Amino acid sequence: MVVRPMTLQGAVVRLEPLDLAHVDALAEVALDDRLWQWNPWPVRSRDDLEAYVETAVAGLAAGTMLPFATVDLASGRPIGSSRLANISADDFRAEIGWTWVGVPWQRTAVNSETKLLMLEHAFSNWGCHRVEFKTDSLNEQSRNALLGIGATFEGIFRNHMVTESGRLRHSAYYSITDDDWPAVRGRLEARVERLRARRPDAAPASEQNEAGADPSAPADIRSKAAQPGR
Repeated sequence: MVVRPMTLQGAVVRLEPLDLAHVDALAEVALDDRLWQWNPWPVRSRDDLEAYVETAVAGLAAGTMLPFATVDLASGRPIGSSRLANISADDFRAEIGWTWVGVPWQRTAVNSETKLLMLEHAFSNWGCHRVEFKTDSLNEQSRNALLGIGATFEGIFRNHMVTESGRLRHSAYYSITDDDWPAVRGRLEARVERLRARRPDAAPASEQNEAGADPSAPADIRSKAAQPGR
């Protein structure tokens, strides 16, 4: 497993290496409280966003993260971000998280294709045996979305994180293994095609932004930047 900057391109989005050059464009869509409903440490300012990206860049340098800016192919705009993180080359394991997309691009194929591209890279290029996700145990929409793509629920990490508000969060863990991947890939490919063919406002709620409503949002803002995962 070689962790190096790379670009992954689909029919709807391009995932390109996240860096500080993306901050201004991402700030146009990221500074929206609706995006961070389930995030323990929300992005509230441009400074928060810059710290968020700096942490991602540091994770890439350390070989523990592969962060992406999500670029909408139709407009050429950066509209969100996601990461492969908590990478263990010895175990051929990674996590998908820190995922969010601007409100105008929610309920479209963006989120599903982002997952598809990252999972394809993890399993086909890195040879991963396992990709994991975690989310707030209270986030039923996110949990149902993960089950909907074929991820397996593995249990609750109790008292797992302390949020910005002081709430003690329990985290629900899910995984996709290399044995699961062919079926999951088929589901995601079908979902992307279905969502590309329908009106954006007709998409299911599970296609909304992950940080506010779906599986794998960021957790590493400013003083909490070193916390793993979501």
